[in-house]
Order: sequence, then C-alpha cells, then structure tokens
Amino acid sequence: MKGIIGAISGDIIGSTREHYRIKTKDFDLFPFGSTFTDDTVMTLAIASWLCEDKDSIDVLIKNLKFYGNRYIHAGYGRSFLNWLAMDDPKPYGSWANGSAMRVSPCAWVANSLEEAQRLAKMSAIVSHDHPEGIKGALSTCDAIYLARTGASKDEIKSHIERNYNYNLSRRLDDIRPYYQFELSCALSVPESIICFLEAEDFEDTIRNAISLGGDSDTQAAIAGSIASAYWDVPLDIYDKSLGYLDETLQSAYVEFERKFILPNL
Repeated sequence: MKGIIGAISGDIIGSTREHYRIKTKDFDLFPFGSTFTDDTVMTLAIASWLCEDKDSIDVLIKNLKFYGNRYIHAGYGRSFLNWLAMDDPKPYGSWANGSAMRVSPCAWVANSLEEAQRLAKMSAIVSHDHPEGIKGALSTCDAIYLARTGASKDEIKSHIERNYNYNLSRRLDDIRPYYQFELSCALSVPESIICFLEAEDFEDTIRNAISLGGDSDTQAAIAGSIASAYWDVPLDIYDKSLGYLDETLQSAYVEFERKFILPNL
C-alpha cells in the first residue's frame, strides 16, 4: 500500500528512538513502547482538513486545533502548544520541521505539482510561516508528488536541489557520525530526503532515517512519506502501524485513504 501510511509508520517506528538515539540500522521496528506521536496526529489533522474543504484556512486551523487538543500529550513543541491554546491562533515564525512532517496528505490530494505546492504552503503558514518552515513543507511535498507520479530518484533529487537549494549529494555514511538532534527544517529535511534517495525499499528508508540518531520519529515520518509514494509499504508494517491508532485516528485515516489514496493507485 502507498500513501500517508509512510509518515504514520515512520513516526511510530521512530517513536522509541527520539530520546534514545542510535547510529545503526540494526534494530527492532516495533519494540515495546512504540506509539504514535504528534507527527501522526498532525498528518491526520491535515488529511481531515483536505477531506472537508481544502480551500479553507479556517477549516485547516479548526482541524489542527481539534486533533492537537484531543491528543495534547502527543509531543508538541512549546510554541505549538501555545498555538493550540489560542482562540484565534496566529503563525509564530517557526522554522521547525513540524511543517514537513505533516504535509504528506497535500501531495496525494493535488492534481498538479502547482496545486501540491499551494496546499503545502497553506498547511505550513498557519503556524510555520518562516521561509525555512515553508521551504521544508514545499520540498517534502514536491518529493512526494513527484514520486507518486512516476519520477525517478534522479529527477526528484535534481528538482529539489534546483528549486530549494538543498545539498542532496552527501552520503549517509558521511553524515551519520556527526549528526545530532535537529529540529530545524534546514538541517533535518535534506537529510530525511537523502534517507529516501539512498534506500533500497520502504523499510530501508525508515532504517536510514532512524540510524542518523537525530529527531528520529519526525525524520522517519518525512522520509517515510516520500518512500511510501515511491514503493509499497509492506503489509506487515502497514497493519502493525494502523493497529497503534485509536478509533478517531483510524477513522480519519480510512476516510482519507478511501477518498484520495485508493483512487490514485
């Protein structure tokens, strides 16, 4: 299965490694304590917005606030927690990778790259309106859209480097020894894309992302969201990941999958 399951499974698989970071690809995918985090919650909030009214900023904010407050302990940053508490939330100039980890549904709804970019920017600017926050969402969404519409890895790499000035020619073996926990889009999104570019399949992408020893759940969600547009997510990972979601999140996932993923496969 392809689709936003890549972001969700990457988040869950990476959830136990965010605070106990590793520098190896040899690990259990779903150890004890695995769970969904804010990456999954916000991805499904974006999915629900797109199912309801993709042209409405008000509906977008409503869904982000609904899901965010329903799962208030999912692991949000302090600034986003403040955003969730506001009656009339405003963007706060964030450059963090929250804009990239939640953007994948936009690429599956869009009928053109231009529409994907419009939706991605909308999804970011309500909170992450710093240029780097927007850039992280756009580059991730572009990569997903290009992957799902048949672009090669070389074409995806060239497009991202040309349009977003990310250096994707580095090797993970060179990055990994020195890489640390990083929340900024500028220093986590390019590395997440490289995890996909170097991978052999979906699972290898997730193992690459977690092996960097950085913001493991978010980087696995970003890399996984691209990989699951390029390859099928193995059925065992798909089923296991959905099993971690409660009824509300599963319902949001199923609605989006039926409306936008299955018709595009």
